[in-house]
Amino acid sequence: MNDYKCTVCGYTYRPERGDKLHSIDPNTDFKDLPDDWKCPTCNQPKMAFEEIK
Repeated sequence: MNDYKCTVCGYTYRPERGDKLHSIDPNTDFKDLPDDWKCPTCNQPKMAFEEIK
């Protein structure tokens, strides 16, 4: 599972941490996030994120 970075604000989604703000459990892969999930920092949609390898 790779990290994903918001291209607008720089927030990094780390699967091992999940997203407590949106009740996303740790170890949830980015591709498994709900389609309506948004960046917890700037509220951008998933399409604003790029994979960090």
